[in-house]
Amino acid sequence: MSKTKKAGKTDSRIAENRKARHDYFIEDTYEAGLVLQGWEVKSLRAGRAQITETYVHLKNGEAWLIGANISPLLSASTHITAEPTRTRKLLLNKNELDRMVGAVERKGYTLVALNLHWSKGKAKVDIGLAKGKKQHDKRATDKARDWERQKARILRP
Repeated sequence: MSKTKKAGKTDSRIAENRKARHDYFIEDTYEAGLVLQGWEVKSLRAGRAQITETYVHLKNGEAWLIGANISPLLSASTHITAEPTRTRKLLLNKNELDRMVGAVERKGYTLVALNLHWSKGKAKVDIGLAKGKKQHDKRATDKARDWERQKARILRP
């Protein structure tokens, strides 16, 4: 899901979870807002976020982002103790939450964070509804990617 660049605007991506597309089949994606503290927003603006081992947990009709690491800036705040890996609430509408709960509980899907980005000045996270890949699926994906690369080399003048 790459964002297209529009008339002078730059890419607004903060962090990306490339490992998720390698380990899972992504069936559907959702965009969710994040409930953040002030120091976290400053750190995100500086690009100090990591979401490689991040997943989403559904609890009591709410979605929670677990495992996201937002490291604080040295000048962030003096009166608040910064906790880099705290659990953060996700903002989704009721229909999206109901669809996610149904898929996770009944069909055995997993919710993983795909990327963290800015949208209209607000921090957003793309969540993927995912099914785990087996080892042979990963090998097949790698083989197909290598073949596409070779094909492009052969066809290039």
